[in-house]
Formats: sequence, structure tokens, C-alpha cells
Amino acid sequence: MRSRGRESGGAGCGTGRRRLLLTFWVLVAGGLLWRSVDLQVVQGAQWRAEADRQHRMTGEVPAARGVIRDRSGVPIALSMETYMVSVAPHEVRDTMAVVKRLSDALGLSASEAERPFRTDRRWVPLRGRHPVAVREALSGITGVYVQRDLRREAPHGDLLAGILGAVIDGEGQGGVEQAFHHHLSGTPGLEVLARDSRGRPLPGESWMVQPPRPGGDVVLTVDLDLQEIAGEALREALALTGARGGDLIVTDPRTGEILALVSITDGNPRSLAAITQPYEPGSTLKPFTVATLLQTGRATMADSVDTGDGRWRVHGRTLTDVQRIGHTDLGHALRTSSNIALAKLAERLTPAEQFEGLRDFGFGARTGVELPGEASGRLSRPQRWSRQTSASLAIGYEVSATSLQLAMAYGALANGGLLMEPRLIREVRGADGELLEDREPRAVRRVVSPDVARELSVTLTGAVEDGTGTRAGLSTFSVAGKTGTTRVHTGAGYAQDEHFATFGGFFPAEDPQLVVFVKLDRPQGEFFGGATAAPVTRATMEAVLAAHSPPLDRRALATLARHQESVRSGGHEVETRSLRRGGEVEGAPLPSFVSLPMEAQPSRVDPDMGDGDPGVTGFDPPGVPGLVRVPTLDGLAPRVAARRLHGLGLHVHWDLTGGPVRATDPEAGVLLAVGDTVRLLGGSENGRILAGGRP
Repeated sequence: MRSRGRESGGAGCGTGRRRLLLTFWVLVAGGLLWRSVDLQVVQGAQWRAEADRQHRMTGEVPAARGVIRDRSGVPIALSMETYMVSVAPHEVRDTMAVVKRLSDALGLSASEAERPFRTDRRWVPLRGRHPVAVREALSGITGVYVQRDLRREAPHGDLLAGILGAVIDGEGQGGVEQAFHHHLSGTPGLEVLARDSRGRPLPGESWMVQPPRPGGDVVLTVDLDLQEIAGEALREALALTGARGGDLIVTDPRTGEILALVSITDGNPRSLAAITQPYEPGSTLKPFTVATLLQTGRATMADSVDTGDGRWRVHGRTLTDVQRIGHTDLGHALRTSSNIALAKLAERLTPAEQFEGLRDFGFGARTGVELPGEASGRLSRPQRWSRQTSASLAIGYEVSATSLQLAMAYGALANGGLLMEPRLIREVRGADGELLEDREPRAVRRVVSPDVARELSVTLTGAVEDGTGTRAGLSTFSVAGKTGTTRVHTGAGYAQDEHFATFGGFFPAEDPQLVVFVKLDRPQGEFFGGATAAPVTRATMEAVLAAHSPPLDRRALATLARHQESVRSGGHEVETRSLRRGGEVEGAPLPSFVSLPMEAQPSRVDPDMGDGDPGVTGFDPPGVPGLVRVPTLDGLAPRVAARRLHGLGLHVHWDLTGGPVRATDPEAGVLLAVGDTVRLLGGSENGRILAGGRP
């Protein structure tokens, strides 16, 4: 009985354990089933979205930046759409067919096209960037992937490097690229890219969600031909004088438009020293002291002053003159750049008058040019002046200014007394070409009366004809201007034997169309502004006159030239100021190109500058008016060759990648009409247009 009970109890315990285990596994299975239903049904959409997120990523599609153009609409900075080609060898089905397609489309040799298939790599990028045609030629080939790439290009090289700035990692850095970054950059698009288990994008697996919108355009006031002329003139001057750098600015005094702006510092053409590096201007500031004296009525051009023996001690400081001129009048003192005369006459001005006169011309304040980094210069208020400050300011010391400030101030003398705001931007346009903003000329203030401006213009014309600026003179048109030579201040004092040489002027003096300002930084040897900077001005103006389509009023120049020729030949003199732009002497036909007769053409070579470009003579071959003969240019540097052709009134198209010119098309000796285009050939022809002309 006991054993039977024990057996019965043991069987009951075994059955209970089995039931317990069965219940456990049923519960586990039920939990798994419920979890499966929960994941697949209840949370299914959420987890499917998460899986998609892990295997896909959203990326930006860069937008093409807007085009920056010169005043004539020529592109000077633009985004070039190129394509990179990569191969996934393991995806290619017909290797030989793909090799042939790659060779034909990319111009590769057979061995180069086979390279991706001689490696174990799963992804092989091919070298180089290719045009849009490559995308069309290789589309639809399994295992070959073509990816879009945008590159910012400057078709004219470093010709406008300082003005344009650069684009680095999609951001505008310096120049117009920075100042108008938001307008130029456009709006990026969106795309979805597939990625592998490690999160890496899968090549060729992308879907455009939102296409990018390109940026808008910016049209500058700069004239490409004048920029080339200015750049060439400045580079030649630096090479000739050994200067460390310099600035050359050309403006239109009537509108304030900047037509050319070149700065080079220690060989760097991306410099913007003309607006970022102020310096003591020296004698180029003297006309503005005289303007203040005349405008306030403190002096007239006929007022006499005694400069003694060329030395004058004032408040513990000795001023000297290069020339001893004794008793003189104010006009002659300015023409000969007398320090003593200007300092003595400036004592007639109160500190407030002297300060306000210079401040009205824009010194000590930013001009407002549409470029980042502009410096204001320095013009201390009278409360901070010492006993010597009045004399120092009168001759251009204890004040610092940028080359652009001085160019705009000379523009005020040229246009009848209005200080204009400098204009670098002419138009702002949308991506579709719609005009969004048209920048109009803006006068900041009237600085002097038209009569005072006219008196100064006459005096500054004398400074070029028989004063310190004779090397800036033209044989046909009168030039008004002033030289300057100042010692370089390093912050700890004035450097020994280091100078800035400057010249500011405008022409034609009777009815100015252009202002030219030149600064050379530490020229070696002869360092006076009249010997170094003035010839650069003349070379620039001569080249502008010789250019085919400069921003000049040819009709007004022709009228003025005929008038001056009539005066020289004994004809009746006409009031010069009545010869406004567009005027015409009755019965005198206007020349088709240059406004002067052949024998009156200015020389293209400055003997004092050692132009380095001999042989450029008249425009017309004897007996064939209006035609020019293509010169022999073989072996010349491209820029020298381009300058010769520009001097003859011809356009230039560069078809060379470097090195000297090998030939021209048309060839040397062929007669062309002024304004025709000559192609410079050399190296490998690739059709790229560099800094020398337009297609």
C-alpha cells in the first residue's frame, strides 16, 4: 500500500512538471507571436521607415553660382559644369565594349581605358573632368557612373583676381564673390542617395527630390579691355622700376564708375591694396589744400608767397623745396609742388576749415565701394593736432588715404566739383536675366564750385605741361595732374630710402572723360613720382586711345582734337568748354576710328619708361586708310603680342596654353580692318580664352 502510494505521488509530480513546462513554452510562444505581430503589424510602418532611413541618405545638390560680367556683358567668372567618370568593374557585363566606349568618349588610350579592369578595387575613379557631352555618351552603361561637378572658372586668368575674389568650399572669399555671395550662390537642391551597411553612398544610386536653383548674375562697371591695359602697364612699370607693388585705377569722373582697378603686392595679383592699404599721399594731396584755400576765399591763384632760399623752419621743423623759386604765386607753387608755399598759405585756414576741406573730398572716411575690407584712412580731428599738423597736412603728411580715395577726389576736380560715390556694380540680375537692381550714379556732396574746379584743372594742366608731371603728357590731348613722392612710414618711423611714387590726373583736361591714378610702392633707383608714376599714366592713356572700343566718347574727342589742331595751325580759337560730348564742328567729318590725323598720333612707346615693346608705330599702312597690317609676333610672350595688337586697334583671341606665340591667324603681313580679330597660336590649341581679348 505504501509503495503504491509513493508511486502514485511520483507520477503526479512528473505530470505537474510537464504541465508547468508546457505552460511556459506556450506562454513563450504566445509572447513571440504577439511580439511578431506587434513588430510586423502594429509597428511595421515605423520600422520600415527606419530601415529606409538607414539605407538612404539625403544630400545637397550644389547650385551653379551666378555669372559675374564686365560692363559689356563678357563673363569674367562663371560656374563650369563638368563631369567625373568612375567605373565599378564587377558590375560591367561586356568589358571590351565598355573599354571601347570609354576610349572613344574620353579620348583615352586603350591601356588607360583598361586600367579599371586590372585591379581588384570595386570602385575606380578615372582622372580628369569632362564636358556635358561625356554624360550623354556614357549614359545607360552598366557599371559606368558619371557624376556632376561644378567648378568656378575665371576665363581671363588673374586679370581681375583682386576684384573677383575666390570661391573656397562653396563660400565666396574676398572681392565680389564675397560681397555678393548670397545673390551669386543660388539655392541648393536635394537628392536621396542609397548607402551600404556601413553608411557609405552607393555610386549611381541617387534620386533628385528638389532641383537646385542657380544664382543670379552681377554686372560690373569694369571694362575688360581697360583692365587688361591697366594690368599690363602696371606690370611693366613694376618690372622697370623694381617696385614691390603698386596700384592703377581708371574711373569715369562723371559717374564714379570704376573702369579698371589693378593692385599687385609682392607679385600677388589678388591684392586689393588700392582699397585696403592707406598711405601718406604727399604732394598728390596738395591740389585739395589749394581747393580749400580757393573755396573758402582765403587765397587766389595769383596770391604771392615768398619761399626764400628753399628752406623754411616752422615750429621746430624744417621744410625744403627741391627747386628754389623765391617769390611766386599760388598757381606756380602748385605746378612746381612747392612745400614751403603750400605750408605758408595753409596757415590762412583755420584748423576747422582745413580739416573740413579734406574731409569733404572724402579723406578719413570709407568711399563705400562694394568690396569687403575697405580702409578709411586717417584724418585726425583738429583737437588732436600738434603745432606742425597744419603744415604737414598741406603737403600730404599726417594723413593717410587709399588710392581709391585719391582717385575719387581727383574725379571731383575733373567733373566740376562733385565727389561721386565709386561704382563697381552696374546691375544685379536674377538667374532668369531679370533686372533686379540698376545702380545709378550718386553724388556724395558738392566739394567745390565749378569755377574753383576749373581753376585747378587749368593749373594742373600746367603741372603736366611744364611742371613736375611732364612725363604724363600726351602730344594731342591736354592732361591735368599732379605727382607725389613720399617716404614710407613703417609704424616705427620713416624708412630710409623707401618711397611711394604717385600720380593722379585726368584727360582731356578741357572736358575730362577718364581719371587715372597710379601708385608705385618702393621703386628702386629713380623714385620721384614724376619720373616713375607719371609715365605709367601716359602709357595707360595712350593705350586706351588706341583700343578699339574703349568707354570714351569718340565724337567729343574728335571735336576737341580738330579744335586744338585748328588753334595750333592758326585758326580761330573756340571756347573749349562749349565742345561738349556729342558736339561737332560743322562740315568736319568724324574719323571712323582714331580722332586724330595720322601724323598727330601719339607714340605707343615711352622712351623714359623703356616700354619693352618697340616697333608699334602708326595705325594705317601708307596709302590704305582704315587698315592695319598684322605684325610679326613669333617668339614673343603672349601679353606683349596682345598689347601690340591692341595698340593697332585689333581684337585678340588666344588659342594657346602657354609659352611664346608661334603663329597668328591671319598670318603676319595680312591687311585687316581696324576692329578685326587676330588669333594668337602656340602650344596646344584648346580654345581657352585668356586675359587678352574676347572670342
